[in-house]
Amino acid sequence: MLISNVIALDGSRQRAHACDVAVEGGRIAAVLPAGSCDGAATVDGKGRLALIPGFVNAHTHAAMTLLRGLGEEKALQEWLEKEIWPVERRLKKRDIYVGTLLAMVEMASCGVTCFGDMYFFMDEVAKAALEVGMRCGICQGIIGAEERTLKIGLALADEWNGRGGLVSVQLGPHAPYTVPPDMMAEVAKAARERGLGVHVHWLETEWELNYIEKELGRDPVFFLSEVGLLDVSSLVLAHGVWFPRDRLNEIAKSNVAVVHNPSSNLKLGSGVMPMPEMLECGVNVALGSDGAASNNRLDVWGEMRTAALLHKGLKRDPSCVTALQVLNAATYEGAKALGFADVGRICEGWQADLVLVDLDRPHYVGWDLDSLAGYLVYAGSSADVKATMVAGRWIYKDGEFLGADTERVMEEAAGCRKRLVGR
Repeated sequence: MLISNVIALDGSRQRAHACDVAVEGGRIAAVLPAGSCDGAATVDGKGRLALIPGFVNAHTHAAMTLLRGLGEEKALQEWLEKEIWPVERRLKKRDIYVGTLLAMVEMASCGVTCFGDMYFFMDEVAKAALEVGMRCGICQGIIGAEERTLKIGLALADEWNGRGGLVSVQLGPHAPYTVPPDMMAEVAKAARERGLGVHVHWLETEWELNYIEKELGRDPVFFLSEVGLLDVSSLVLAHGVWFPRDRLNEIAKSNVAVVHNPSSNLKLGSGVMPMPEMLECGVNVALGSDGAASNNRLDVWGEMRTAALLHKGLKRDPSCVTALQVLNAATYEGAKALGFADVGRICEGWQADLVLVDLDRPHYVGWDLDSLAGYLVYAGSSADVKATMVAGRWIYKDGEFLGADTERVMEEAAGCRKRLVGR
């Protein structure tokens, strides 16, 4: 496959460049100057298409597309306990499969090529993702202290980790307020023994911070080390809103990533994760949407713009989080956190997880190779996505989702939703 005369940009480059990209065997076989490749182009960008790495939604609960709009404008604990958990008790395997397909239809159109998912019946998520051809890092949500929940997570890893080169499996203790410290330590021990990563909600709300300090009698940062989470191969900390600003250097480790979910945290009134301070300390920061019930979108492009603007306003500093930094967080950092070490760059030998962006639109007038990152983040949106590719295969192109029958997915999802919530 030859993608010719496109304008390539990833989070490692200070400026874009015009190039031809050859794809073979699911990987980028060559990146050469524009017009230098022989042969008929599969896609001719004519200098009017940008090529960027696929977005990674590093923290979500994909099947919560079926719960979108429930309990609007309530605080997190009230929202969970009164609106979400009662409905989740009625979820069946088929609901998870269909809800995940619905999420992938939405995400592919937004340029998402990979997602990090924590929920129930995660075998169904893996099946759906492999059918569509989307990359995913999955974990079974572990709640409580029962050993069987950990065994389910380990069985998931035995069955699916590495499957098709598209699936990675982490262990998923839900949060420090739903998993006792002894069980959290058990999970971390199992992860170290199996070489698995861990994905956990951490310091999402001020209530959670107070719970750790007062109810558990723990230091919220030292607690990670105490239970052994900082020593697992890869630790994904979702949210991280209430990390003490003067302790961030303690999580600035190559195997740790914090997933910024700005829209969900704003909507639930949870606060704002200190992204500028984290970047300054060398903390790895990825981006996520959280579930569609709390965001209510699965649009990582929107999360990029929100993250870039939000911190500028709060810090009164227009340079504290740059367009390139959020592009890097939305691509490379998320993929690395989920165990995909060769995703998120437009380089020879890397996975061909790519997005074509239409620059032939009014809001891109004036872009150049130096300013393209700013145009994409501040002027662009998911509406500009022309095509989405995972491992060299188109899953979305010219408005059509190629992984499944969209009409059938939406129809079945509506039926699942009605059974779950009555509307």
